[in-house]
Amino acid sequence: MRTLSFRTPFWLRLRCNRLALMGALIVAAMFLLALLAPLTGRDPAAIDIAAALLPPSWQYPMGTDDLGRDVLTRILFGARISLLVGFVSVGIATLIGIVLGAVAGYYGSWVDALIMRFVDVMLCFPTFFLILAVIAFLDPSIWNIMAVIGLTGWMGVARLVRAEFLSLRERDFVLAARALGAFDMRIIFRHILPNALSPVLVSATLGVAGAILTESALSFLGIGVQPPTPSWGNMLIVGKQTLGSAWWLSAFPGLAILLTVLGYNLLGEGIRDALDPRLNR
Repeated sequence: MRTLSFRTPFWLRLRCNRLALMGALIVAAMFLLALLAPLTGRDPAAIDIAAALLPPSWQYPMGTDDLGRDVLTRILFGARISLLVGFVSVGIATLIGIVLGAVAGYYGSWVDALIMRFVDVMLCFPTFFLILAVIAFLDPSIWNIMAVIGLTGWMGVARLVRAEFLSLRERDFVLAARALGAFDMRIIFRHILPNALSPVLVSATLGVAGAILTESALSFLGIGVQPPTPSWGNMLIVGKQTLGSAWWLSAFPGLAILLTVLGYNLLGEGIRDALDPRLNR
């Protein structure tokens, strides 16, 4: 087995991880399928009662639902929704977590105590139930879902960034920047932050999987993406109602969720291992 050292480039270490490559291929495939969704030539919301609940066939590879809509087309368009929710919500959470964690870790003292106590308070609330409570007062739109998931998922990133800043703020390159008269914001975002992004990258990759699961759960409960807009979660609602007679309505959306979440988890674990060569055996 090939031995990897600290000097081995990141991409080479990642390429040597077969599970990470498998995750990357799954993620890339989902992106490609989402981009190519319009090429099916079918409207995901088009109703054809005469073709309702048809099993998988050459004409409909994944069958049709109770309104005669093509399941494959809806899954492909649903991939767009899931990936959009995942990336936008994680982007919001990462941005908030980076800013608060950087400020807390760099300044320390009462600033650190105040921000970390706020983080502790936020962590006291079960995230999913907090999202349910907030969504109950808002319109169940995709934009509200992305905002709420992002605004309730930044605490872990803030803790990671704070920990990195606490270990980096007294390094020689930071002391040299201070001696040259650099402003605090320049030191934080130009000198320290680039060296503290490794765990954030791993957290963001894994966070996309969590956001997709959360959106699917909200849509399944009927307070997420609303029909006729296709979402893997709201497709499972129809599958639940016809589970005994139309298995494909639950199997294919569930499989899409499973593969996507698995792909991001494998990729995230691979990135973590590649960024920390000490984990390689």
